[in-house]
Amino acid sequence: MASISKRGSTWQYTVSRTVEGKYKPIRKGGYRTKKEASIAAAKIEADLASGSLPFVKNTAFTAYFKDWFTIYKRDVSQITLNSYKAVYIKLFDHFKEMPIQQITKRDYQVFLNNLGLIAARDTNRKLNGYLRSCVKEAIDEGIIKTDFTRNATITGKNSKKSSEKFLNYVDSKTLLHYLFKNIEQGLENYMLILALTSGMRYGELIGLCEKDFNFRNNTIKINKQWRYKENGGFGPLKNENSERTISLNKNTMVYFNNFIKTREKDSKNVHNLVFYDCLSDISVIKNDRLNDVLKAILKRLDITPLITVHGLRHTHASILLYQEISVLYVSERLGHASIDITSSTYAHVLKELRDRDSQKTNKIFENLMN
Repeated sequence: MASISKRGSTWQYTVSRTVEGKYKPIRKGGYRTKKEASIAAAKIEADLASGSLPFVKNTAFTAYFKDWFTIYKRDVSQITLNSYKAVYIKLFDHFKEMPIQQITKRDYQVFLNNLGLIAARDTNRKLNGYLRSCVKEAIDEGIIKTDFTRNATITGKNSKKSSEKFLNYVDSKTLLHYLFKNIEQGLENYMLILALTSGMRYGELIGLCEKDFNFRNNTIKINKQWRYKENGGFGPLKNENSERTISLNKNTMVYFNNFIKTREKDSKNVHNLVFYDCLSDISVIKNDRLNDVLKAILKRLDITPLITVHGLRHTHASILLYQEISVLYVSERLGHASIDITSSTYAHVLKELRDRDSQKTNKIFENLMN
């Protein structure tokens, strides 16, 4: 309980407090009456009881967020760290130096609404996830009492429909036949073949070295990626499960075996990168270039939708799932952090498969009854 005492002509309170085993009382004076000091002391005791820290200095939301991801997100990839930095810029553009203690649910919703006018809903959902984690930490530290991000409404432009992110089986077959038939037209065709038949991410593709190919077992080891957003160089994979060895069909491996054996060596390609490009400032075929080549081919073949190279990864996974390959194996092959990510990413495919399995299940028991 607080003690109230008179000092000269004014009153002060003393609230007992222990921090990490040490006695650190809170004192404040200058009150005209004993009652004023008692009311103020009661407020401090209530704050302590609720886990809040009294006399917390106002802290800008932007500054707190920057400190938060700098301290707590040290083990993320550079790409993810760049995402946090991008959120910081958006946060500063709107809130400037506004203290986190003064931000209301309405203030935060206005911020999200403004972003919804210029960015995709999925992008804003990811941003809100970052900020929610940050705000929860601020609550745990006693810097603020309420979660102003709770139940926020996420707005934004609609992302592509699931059906617009991948090719169907027939179009995939047409594309693959074209790529093999015209494989000598450029390094890009080799990359597109491998993207479709392996499901690898772009960064993983361009990080492949000759030694990663095992032509005896027809496998490829994926244990690194190329930092294409950071002017090149090897970097860690997206997550622990991304390090994997995948098998590839024999025909594709034969083509790559011949390509690696017969291609002209370049002394500047010190890492023996498979998709090395001496004219590129990142030493490999750029993602934009690869997307342009893919779209040009799809237009030539009259195939829609005009997907990106990442869409070939979705195509790979969708084909496997439609062919009744287990979700667990697809998740491992893609290098997802968990099977939940695979299930949520390809929910549209799995729903169709569930409908098909439902019919098959009914048929099984109809046959049993007959």
